[in-house]
Amino acid sequence: MNELQQAPTPTPHGGVSTRSGVASTERPAFGLPGIPVFLAWLIAAMGTAALLIAQILPLAVLALLLLTFTLVGFFIVQPNQATNLTLFGRYVGTERRNGLYWTNPLTVRKSVSLRIRNFNSERLKVNDAAGSPIEIAAVIVWRVVDSARAVFDVEDYAEFVAIQSETALRHLASQYPYDEYDGAGMSLRGNADDVAEALGLELAARLRHAGVEVLEARLSHLAYSPEIAGAMLQRQQASAIIAARSQIVQGAVGMVQMALKELSEQDIVQLDEERKAQMVSNLLVVLTSERGTQPVVNAGSLY
Repeated sequence: MNELQQAPTPTPHGGVSTRSGVASTERPAFGLPGIPVFLAWLIAAMGTAALLIAQILPLAVLALLLLTFTLVGFFIVQPNQATNLTLFGRYVGTERRNGLYWTNPLTVRKSVSLRIRNFNSERLKVNDAAGSPIEIAAVIVWRVVDSARAVFDVEDYAEFVAIQSETALRHLASQYPYDEYDGAGMSLRGNADDVAEALGLELAARLRHAGVEVLEARLSHLAYSPEIAGAMLQRQQASAIIAARSQIVQGAVGMVQMALKELSEQDIVQLDEERKAQMVSNLLVVLTSERGTQPVVNAGSLY
């Protein structure tokens, strides 16, 4: 099991310990409703204007500087977005509520999108469990659920999702064969739902450290590599022909058995073992032939 798939352990500081240190955990930030604060700011601005009119310059300049400093504390949170706040390099919280807010003007704010996103991987050329080269691609539906981890625990969470998705897809492709001809096990082509579930579980384990939730993972492309596609197509056709022939033979044997049983029970004709064998042979030829057979009517004696 690789490092990203190891279970995190709690720490005394309330974070989550990994081999690289303590993982960040999102928490609410301090933020005042922006509209009341803005109204108070307007009142203070009018007071500053009155000081300027009264030519009380020292107080007016000081009030103007405070107003300018206070104005920097306003910020807007858009729908389905979060804003991370840091103060002198220390994470102080995340504001998820939509609207206008005011906080400490000294904080640095970074917006993170919480919207659902799609990642469509490139077509990867890998070897399946049987060693056959195949082409595989997947569509990953994901979103950020912990903005603190997404921003502070990985360098670029979008790039992290892309790289880890392709890594998980390569690992998954090496665990299963492209096709299972005997039907005894799982395969990439024959068990699409199970493969998608396995891919989703592996991605969830890899991406949880980036605060990312995987909503859905599906294979979007699956094919043999061009250099072996022709040979594998012939193998698939041969397997299909064998399976069809097997079903035809089983049906023909059942029909012959039913015909002999009906003839015997209704006492239509009495056949010895040699004639029964000849009748079985003729019926099997008629029932299993690819083309329509031409009957030959015997006008003479049966024997």
